[in-house]
Amino acid sequence: MDLRPILYVNGILLLVLALGQVLPMLADLYLGNSDWRVFFICIIITAFFGGALVLGNAGKEFNMNARQAFLLTGSTWFVLALFSAIPFTLSTLNMSFTDAFFESMSGITTTGSTVIIGLDYAPPGILLWRAILQWLGGIGVIIMALSVLPFLQVGGMQIFRTELSEDEKALPRTTQLASSIGLIYTALTIACMFLYMFFGMGTFDALAHALTTISTGGFSTYDNSMAHFEKPSLDIIATLFMIMGGIPFVLYLKAVRGNIKPLLKDSQVRWFLGIILLSVIITVSFLTTQQHMHTGEAIRRAAFNIVSLITGTGYAHGDYGQWGAFVISLFFFLMVVGGCAGSTSCGIKIFRFQVFIAIIVIQIKKLIHPNGVFLAHFNSKPLPKDIPLSVMSFVFLYALSFAILAIALSYVGLDFMTAMSGAATAISNVGPGLGDIIGPAGTFNPLPDSAKWLLSLGMFLGRLEIVTVIVMIHPHFWRT
Repeated sequence: MDLRPILYVNGILLLVLALGQVLPMLADLYLGNSDWRVFFICIIITAFFGGALVLGNAGKEFNMNARQAFLLTGSTWFVLALFSAIPFTLSTLNMSFTDAFFESMSGITTTGSTVIIGLDYAPPGILLWRAILQWLGGIGVIIMALSVLPFLQVGGMQIFRTELSEDEKALPRTTQLASSIGLIYTALTIACMFLYMFFGMGTFDALAHALTTISTGGFSTYDNSMAHFEKPSLDIIATLFMIMGGIPFVLYLKAVRGNIKPLLKDSQVRWFLGIILLSVIITVSFLTTQQHMHTGEAIRRAAFNIVSLITGTGYAHGDYGQWGAFVISLFFFLMVVGGCAGSTSCGIKIFRFQVFIAIIVIQIKKLIHPNGVFLAHFNSKPLPKDIPLSVMSFVFLYALSFAILAIALSYVGLDFMTAMSGAATAISNVGPGLGDIIGPAGTFNPLPDSAKWLLSLGMFLGRLEIVTVIVMIHPHFWRT
């Protein structure tokens, strides 16, 4: 296997990562925090390795095949997480390498789980670095979902090949697609930041939270997350932009180019919004009747937390673990559902549930009419023959990976609730789990190192859609 294109792309991404460390360095320098030296050293280290990889493999034309694409996808997320951990390790937080790697993997995969206690007093550079990691991870997820995963036919993502090629004039090339979506992603981030500032959030907090809202990452600058500000207007803004982060970005691009119909008629978007609305109605009715919460407060908190969970953002507003067993059960389900394919969100994804239900409906019709001919549809179009098997394989591997990870976490000493919700939140890249330890009011800091490494693996698996990693560890992958 020719590793040169893989090394070359990894080098470019390391240079981007080094560039991303400039802003935290300047923030620490401006605010008089000594950690600016840490980021200066990290910039040199990251840029050195990135530049070496680029210069050592540049000047040649590369043709990427499927095996190289699989290896590139896996290596980039691991390498970026590894180098992103260096600032955490060297900072005044004195984090162990295990904690630093866990935090960086959580950041770059936009999971949002944290081991840091006392965010209110953490160095500003580190807080900004966490936010930048999630922002970079968010755009990386979008590009991977729109260009790499359909090419690799991972988990039924090949269904979106036709969607991207419907309008050749609008979306001619992957590079143009990436730059166009990058501009939209940046514009939404800026809009979110200015709205946060307009409604009372400070400039630094507005920037950090805007970076982690549109990327559906969920890292906050405070231990109490968005509840720290106690402003309903900020909750509403966060809820709206989290929803926007959970919608396919290619639909925004088509809308900007004058074709708004796909955004309004896309079945994935309708299901996504429908699940949110139904979940909010059910939760509000439960909170008002069983928990005797005021209706307005119930709507605001239910909508915020439900959107945060289904998009995998991980913000929290209050300890919903205290809202009763029904809410915990519902929220556990929402963790694994996820948002739309082609968005920054995570989980199984809405379209896979749609395909799964379409297959079930076809099977029921065949039982009723054995001689009938029926075709499963998605977005009013017949499904290609390979999609159902691909989706069912992904769902099975997702369930199997979740079960193995939950059992492994129990083996290293975690209680049932912590192990189950920890496995779900890691593979679904959600953020907080359930229970007293890793719930919205806690952190992952008390967990043993072995559990943190297992959860880091779970975040890595979830971000790469599981199948990508399974393919790379298969013996046939490495045979010439």
